[in-house]
Amino acid sequence: MDRTNIISIAKTTLEIEISELEKLKNRIDDQFAQAVEIINSAKGKLIVVGIGKSAHVGNKIVATLNSTGTPSQFLHASEAIHGDLGVIQKQDVVLCISNSGNSPEIANLVPYLKDYSSALIGMTGNKKSKLAEFSEVILDTHVDVEACPNKLAPTSSTTIQMALGDALAVALMELNDFKANDFAKFHPGGSLGKNLTSKVEQFLSSQKPQVAEDSSIRDVIISISASSHGITVVTNSDQIIGVITDGDLRRMLMKGEDISKVLAKDIMSAHPRTIEKDALAKEAMKTLKENNIGQLIVTENGKYFGIIDLHKLLDEGIN
Repeated sequence: MDRTNIISIAKTTLEIEISELEKLKNRIDDQFAQAVEIINSAKGKLIVVGIGKSAHVGNKIVATLNSTGTPSQFLHASEAIHGDLGVIQKQDVVLCISNSGNSPEIANLVPYLKDYSSALIGMTGNKKSKLAEFSEVILDTHVDVEACPNKLAPTSSTTIQMALGDALAVALMELNDFKANDFAKFHPGGSLGKNLTSKVEQFLSSQKPQVAEDSSIRDVIISISASSHGITVVTNSDQIIGVITDGDLRRMLMKGEDISKVLAKDIMSAHPRTIEKDALAKEAMKTLKENNIGQLIVTENGKYFGIIDLHKLLDEGIN
């Protein structure tokens, strides 16, 4: 088989699944809205039940819901009938996923799922199944064609299930006005969470180079050399009046002036860029990039507080 055929197979697979997704979109109705309302008004959590490929889909739906503000837990159907039904509390809602809705494990389980929970929502491709019979709400996920060439392996059907799970999660997010900062609360360790919530103060350098405005060039050189930032801040009683970089020193020396009489205030750059310590780190990164600088002066109520470095932010995944 050549590459042309391989590419053709991939496109055909996607075309079939896109077609089934279009059909799903046209089936979205009051049953979907009712399912969202039931989940949203539940006093407990959402229990997602599945087996086989539907179990994998269920785990993904649970992960998406948990990260978007809807407390959820996955329950494997085969484990449920062997003791794990105890995880379901009366205030919980159950979403049971099964393409056929009639597999032995599901057929045996659904009466208990309905009895033990406040509501049972069935996500199934068979509206005449045992699952559909016991469900308060039915989310119709039937497909006309599986993308598998033998029309056997779950392909289109699992895509439909996954997409409908995403639709539930997004609808619940909108219903609860779930914003980016809320999302970040559940992702504190990743770069996304850091970018949305981390403050400048968290990434401050341990070094705080500083000289007075009437400091000598010798003192300026010592201050710059003592830190790794190539910069020192010129202050007057913690009020920032300028900065001096190692580049400023080189330019001064190239002029050939008598440096014994030069003071910090004579070569400093006045009105440097600053940011408050409580600002978001991503705002600091934006300022650094826009001004093509490597360090930013951090302030507390306008007074010199420290330095934040471009490379430190990059290392921490701030962008």
